[in-house]
Amino acid sequence: MRRGGPSVLGIVLAGGEGKRLMPLTTDRAKPAVTFGGTYRLVDFVLSNLVNGDILRICVLTQYKSHSLDRHITTTWRMSSLLGNYVTPVPAQQRLGPRWYLGSADAILQSLNLIHDERPEYVAVFGADHVYRMDPRQMLAQHIESGAGVTVAGIRVPRAESSSFGVISPGSDGQTVERFLEKPADPPGLADDPESVFASMGNYIFTTKALVEALQRDAEDESSVHDMGGSILPQLTDRGEAQLYDFSANHVPGETSRDRGYWRDVGTLDAYYDAHMDLIAERPAFNLYNRQWPIYTHSGQLSPARFGAGGIAGESIISAGCLIRGQVTRSVLSPGVMVDPGAVVQGSVLHDNVRIGRGAVVRGAVLDKNVEVPPGATIGVNPERDAELYTVSKAGVIALGKGQQVS
Repeated sequence: MRRGGPSVLGIVLAGGEGKRLMPLTTDRAKPAVTFGGTYRLVDFVLSNLVNGDILRICVLTQYKSHSLDRHITTTWRMSSLLGNYVTPVPAQQRLGPRWYLGSADAILQSLNLIHDERPEYVAVFGADHVYRMDPRQMLAQHIESGAGVTVAGIRVPRAESSSFGVISPGSDGQTVERFLEKPADPPGLADDPESVFASMGNYIFTTKALVEALQRDAEDESSVHDMGGSILPQLTDRGEAQLYDFSANHVPGETSRDRGYWRDVGTLDAYYDAHMDLIAERPAFNLYNRQWPIYTHSGQLSPARFGAGGIAGESIISAGCLIRGQVTRSVLSPGVMVDPGAVVQGSVLHDNVRIGRGAVVRGAVLDKNVEVPPGATIGVNPERDAELYTVSKAGVIALGKGQQVS
């Protein structure tokens, strides 16, 4: 935080494998996956923290971290003169030659970061969600309540509860009475029985409470050593957990349409749907809010160019693209080329994808450097696509980085 305010250390959990987002995570950590044309998923949480004056941030990494490490070190350069930083922290194996056992163990093995910085509060945020949030408002509630931990929650349909950690608030609407990790049939809310509060994976801890909870958890041999599965239930049982209702959060420049937007893009279908949210006539998530910007580094590229016959509608076209075919309802990352006669519909194309002359791509996510030969089709023959490529439950076709197209 700024000088004169409470001291807060940001810890971003970015060490998961991201198996559900394969093949996009075959060669990179999930937080490093491209989103919205020019961004990486990690840019959203880092932008929220930095916009909210949390300017000392450690990003805990583990699996396939090279792409993520490079992006952070080349993009997120803070003022060292003021002591601010965003730094990737790999698994240090300070407690023995082992990987992280879970997200709580990741912080336990990185307690030196907290001991060195000596913050009053620690903001522990996930690295792979798409949203805007001012963490200062959550911090203010945490400080006022005197809680050991405050967890951000968002209302979701009760039918979707098995995908989330579920927070059951007490009669005051703020004290957490129960924290259930991915329950099949949790109780609904008092004012809306068909909804529950889902954990957003964002927590603010009083430092002393966090350190003590991690130490107790480390001594519990039956624990899964996870923030949602272990630490939150522990502090809930001790009466030290509070709920922060995300709907109460406001950021400058928000619209009535994108206020309260939050998406977990951990699956191909969720990832694809979140992209379609960007290109609606009234976007469900507005990338163009200059009062609360999402920061990234796009490289030095020429502007996008449309050749003779090149058309794009309801789409995001990044710098360096050359469009000589037809693009509709799609998101194109830098350097994409669409040759004459090619058709791209409802698709997400990552860096340097090339769509050959007369090719057709529909309802697909193509990772970087994929080349679709002239006349080839993706999303036209479902049976053939299922034999050759990854196809999600909802029918989204996904090709990994540089994957060959038949």
